[in-house]
Amino acid sequence: MGKKIAVFPEPGALGPVMNLVGIAQGLRSRGHEVVFILEPGLRGHVEKYGFAEKYISCMPPMSEAEQAKYWDDFMMEYMPTFRDSPTEQVGTYVKACWEAIVDTSKWSVKNGLDKVLEEIAPDLIINDNVTTYPATQQAPCPWVRMVSCSENEIPDPDIPPHLSGCSENDKACFEGYNREFEKHIKPIHDDFRSFLESCGCECPPFPEFLRPSPHLNMLLYPEPLRFRRRQPLDDKLFIYLDGCVRTEEQAYTLPTFREHADAPLIYLSYGTLGGADVDLIKRIIDLLGKQSYRVLVNVGEYLDQYDQASLPANVHISNWYPQVAVLPHVDVFIQHGGNNSFNESLYHGIPPLVMPFVWDGHDNAQRVNDTHHGIGMHRYHWRDEELLENIRILLTEEKLRENVRKTGEYMRSQDGKEKAAAAIDEFLQR
Repeated sequence: MGKKIAVFPEPGALGPVMNLVGIAQGLRSRGHEVVFILEPGLRGHVEKYGFAEKYISCMPPMSEAEQAKYWDDFMMEYMPTFRDSPTEQVGTYVKACWEAIVDTSKWSVKNGLDKVLEEIAPDLIINDNVTTYPATQQAPCPWVRMVSCSENEIPDPDIPPHLSGCSENDKACFEGYNREFEKHIKPIHDDFRSFLESCGCECPPFPEFLRPSPHLNMLLYPEPLRFRRRQPLDDKLFIYLDGCVRTEEQAYTLPTFREHADAPLIYLSYGTLGGADVDLIKRIIDLLGKQSYRVLVNVGEYLDQYDQASLPANVHISNWYPQVAVLPHVDVFIQHGGNNSFNESLYHGIPPLVMPFVWDGHDNAQRVNDTHHGIGMHRYHWRDEELLENIRILLTEEKLRENVRKTGEYMRSQDGKEKAAAAIDEFLQR
């Protein structure tokens, strides 16, 4: 008999929603009813996949239109810090981000997340967040933790700190990042601890803001890129999905390019929030427009800042592409390294060129360098010749392309959305 499952992605963030749609598709195929709990500003994003939506704001009072733009506006405010190293970002962007995320937990109590869960009455909650929400911890049903960012969100002494962008064996980088993180983030954690205790919840030890679920935890990273842990995760509680890619109903038809119609296809997308980096995207369009490639560019909500009549003949831009349907056509994926795009690129066997700006993009950029699965490079500090050479390497270096091809075959054979659904189904039956 099918169960009712509530899915609670990080408030206001579209990336986790898209990952969870894949898992929800697997659960629906097994007869379960899935209900998403969303910010009103994300209204409609999962209904088009046939799933129910319930709404609660975990943000300060604002209109739905303001909610929909909240993280875009946040990114614009901190864009100057995107040129900084991950360690330098701790005291600016990372600090502000953790303050905002902790506030969503506080607003969830004020605005009644517990009442929404009571109304849904789920048999299970899937929680894709990086911070604790009292209502999900205290619900009368079990909860599953989904780690949709890089796997070092679950820490270990021998792997790079989450968000640090450190190489796997660079312990000096570990120590420097951890010092900055404790200096700037520990006061936020101390305040959060007091808040959770006032709600009757236990706070995980610093530097974590959310403990693993005692029932089931799911991670995305594929086996060839995983870290070697000093303390291996319990395989009864931690399931690696080896990626999780949703199914799109319709295939994608490429636009007609006026030049280089048979050339390799480069797809440039910096994710839901990265379209704000208009000057950088224009620089890349101008450079690639002079090369023998076809180029698709996702410019997000900033389409009006481009003169489409003057675009190079080999470049096509849009405010949105059905990414999962586009990727089978692509030869190189220029991206920010967010874990959804990162995993989708590898799943389809497409070498990623990762140009990170924040969060786990730094970790993924370094990880492809360490495992020879792509190229991670600085987002801004590059010469034209460097970017073009990196694209050439991704298109032609046989060993790298073979690594990515084999990893893609492995990920597709694992079918992460079905693996997640099977693990949840087994837990529910127990």
